[in-house]
Amino acid sequence: MEEKKVIFSGTQPSGDLTLGNYLGALKNWVLLQDEYECYYCIVDLHAITLPQEPKDLRRRTLEVLALYLAAGLDPEKVTIFIQSHVSAHSQLSWVLNCMAYMGELNRMTQFKEKSKKNAGNVNAGLFTYPVLMVADILLYQTDLVPVGQDQKQHLELSRDMAERFNNRYSPTFKIPEPFIPKVGAKIMSLQDPLSKMSKSDKNENGYILLKDDPDTIRRKIKRAVTDSFNKVRFSDEQLGIKNLITIYSKLSGEEIDVIEKRYENKGYGEFKKDLSEVVVEGLRPVREKFEDLMRNKDYLEKIYSMGAKKAEKKAFKTLNKVYKKTGFIPRSYR
Repeated sequence: MEEKKVIFSGTQPSGDLTLGNYLGALKNWVLLQDEYECYYCIVDLHAITLPQEPKDLRRRTLEVLALYLAAGLDPEKVTIFIQSHVSAHSQLSWVLNCMAYMGELNRMTQFKEKSKKNAGNVNAGLFTYPVLMVADILLYQTDLVPVGQDQKQHLELSRDMAERFNNRYSPTFKIPEPFIPKVGAKIMSLQDPLSKMSKSDKNENGYILLKDDPDTIRRKIKRAVTDSFNKVRFSDEQLGIKNLITIYSKLSGEEIDVIEKRYENKGYGEFKKDLSEVVVEGLRPVREKFEDLMRNKDYLEKIYSMGAKKAEKKAFKTLNKVYKKTGFIPRSYR
């Protein structure tokens, strides 16, 4: 039987997950879990490149885990784990740090952007965290990495560093490829349709959180920016309404032209009212399952413990090869 290809992806527990995360990533992940060998990581080590309140980081880490499960990921089919529970990530990162060039890290767009936003805390971790991201990917002999536009540079770095190590020593790492899902959507801010919906948006009306209650969802959609055309059309001239139609389509399963036809002679008010209910009902099972899981911390502990064991087995197989080729003497356990 042909081996399944490996997919790796991770989410930082540095804020709450949004509708954009759900429609752009999580729903796709659920569709992939039968076809691929999937490793889905909560990257808490990446989160501390910016200051975190310890109790909030712990809470959000569990919340991301609960949302993974609430969205439909099956821990019997995929490996869900917390990054800091698998020490091989940090260990491989150090080896790769010693092969990374200052110039290539200095060119990373995200480093430049985060440096500007956090000028008072430009720490070494902020500079080298792309190497940790490379380690995350290469540890699992990853074939495919789901990437957005903002992560393409990091995947290129992963490919470059895998080839660099393979050429210096001998073939060790698979060269990961970008994975563009067949279905999915880039969901934009409800307040600025030129920007991606983000949990770091300073305007809370720009995003819908997976754990928002129905009234909050209705209020945010009511306040979503549109335009003066007052026509429900999927058009690049109407980016605000185009974004809302995308959300409607992805949650309802209806084709865009069907939605356009339904609201052909109707205004934005009626469309937004109906969209609110589509979002409320679409997210209801996720929110209810999430709330139930957050009341069951013992179950969450069981899941992340099981995930760490599964991830460690694969990760240390790769790390041991790397250590041997690098010239480290194997540790004796006698």
